[in-house]
Amino acid sequence: MVANNTGPKIQQEKSTVSTMIFLYCHQTHHTSRYQLCNQCNDLLQYAMQRLTMCRFGEAKTTCERCPKHCYRKDYKQKIKQVMRYAGPRMMIYHPIMAFRHLYKNLVSK
Repeated sequence: MVANNTGPKIQQEKSTVSTMIFLYCHQTHHTSRYQLCNQCNDLLQYAMQRLTMCRFGEAKTTCERCPKHCYRKDYKQKIKQVMRYAGPRMMIYHPIMAFRHLYKNLVSK
């Protein structure tokens, strides 16, 4: 069975991941705010595909709390690097989105 998740929780998760990748790319690879380098664009496309196909759908927790990690090893390392960098900075640049993500992470314990 192939999942095709388009619900509001998955869309919110996609928005958060996308924002984190854009923030990371802009500040570490010195790209435009609205443009990604090829490496970050590849990661973004992969992350969007994984979220669309997530087996948990609207019941999905944050990726950090997920019982089944679906990222390939190389992409998992890249997204961890992005989240370590962008996570704390989200409180400055996108505080509402950051609080939503933190809340979802706490509730899913």
